[in-house]
Amino acid sequence: MDKEYSIHTGYEAMDIAAIHHYLSQESYWAKGIPFETVQRSLQHSFCIGVFTGGRQIGFARLVTDYSTFGYLADVYILPAHRGKGLSKEMMQYIMDLDWMAGLRRIMLATLDAHGLYQQFGFKVTETPERIMERRKEQAYTK
Repeated sequence: MDKEYSIHTGYEAMDIAAIHHYLSQESYWAKGIPFETVQRSLQHSFCIGVFTGGRQIGFARLVTDYSTFGYLADVYILPAHRGKGLSKEMMQYIMDLDWMAGLRRIMLATLDAHGLYQQFGFKVTETPERIMERRKEQAYTK
């Protein structure tokens, strides 16, 4: 990773206000999400952030039991910092965590980053008939 950037993990290291701003204002998946919801979701997830000059410019979280399953969510790099390999660095950091080797399944949903995740072994599920979901469209709008 370029020495201008650093990776930090843990809820305490995250800039919750910056993450909330991106998710609620700029993401396609969590527009309008309340601050309290973001805060609570981070408290109950493995968090990883990319920082430069003391400012958080990237984020991802893994909802996990640290033993068998993980769900990768809320992955982003701010637009001004894209194209520098930071998403790949963050993903490599996550995949290299010791406890990740024991997970039986890691899932995610993406609209446009299939190429990134394929580099780390993700693929479209082979058994979509076994996967179910319950969606609440526009969950953060009244």
